[in-house]
Order: sequence, then C-alpha cells, then structure tokens
Amino acid sequence: MAKKPTYRPQKKLTFIDIVKGNFLNRDEVTIHYRYFLLVFFLLMIMIYSNHLVSKKIEHVNILKEQTEEFKSRNAYAQSRLIKVKLESELGKEMVQDSLLSLENHPHKILIKLDSLDGSTK
Repeated sequence: MAKKPTYRPQKKLTFIDIVKGNFLNRDEVTIHYRYFLLVFFLLMIMIYSNHLVSKKIEHVNILKEQTEEFKSRNAYAQSRLIKVKLESELGKEMVQDSLLSLENHPHKILIKLDSLDGSTK
C-alpha cells in the first residue's frame, strides 16, 4: 500500500529566506514549478519588449531632430530662391527700361522739426 502523505507544518517564510533563495527549496515550489517558469519567461519577454520600445523611442527622437533640421534648411533655401527670382526679374525689367542697378544703397534723410507748426530752420 502507498503511504499517505502526512501534513507537516512548514517553517514561516521570512525576508531572509527570500534573499538567500531558500524559498526555492520548499515543497510548494516543486509542485508548481511550471507556473514559476511561465512567470519567469513572461517577465523576460516583458523586459525585452520594453528594451525594444526604448530603442524605437530613441530612434524616433533622432528622426524628429533631423526632420526639424531639414525643414529649416528647406525654408532657408526657399527664401533664397525667392530672393534670386525677384532679383533676376527686376534685372530683366531694368534692362528693358534701360536702367542700371544701384551700386550703393540709398541713404535715409531725416528732417527734424523744432516746432509744431511745421517750420524748419
């Protein structure tokens, strides 16, 4: 005949037992080792997926910085292109009217009024 398992009270699990790893030698662990392995593998998968997500986030941040840089370069190039087009169009108009472009830019003349009636000195 098979011997009936007798109930023996287990020693209370303490924090020191957990730190030392003595909880792995208990009877409950040997009975449910499949569940512990499943939990272990699920934790490993979760850690790995978190690692992959953090890598993707870093890559996305780098791409965002690059797009901002390229947008600013594009805006600068478009403004220069518009300026060149305007200068060439003005040059064509001036040639048709037989005008020459200025070598020096015009100076601004300021007139000071001393009184409110509009007379100048």
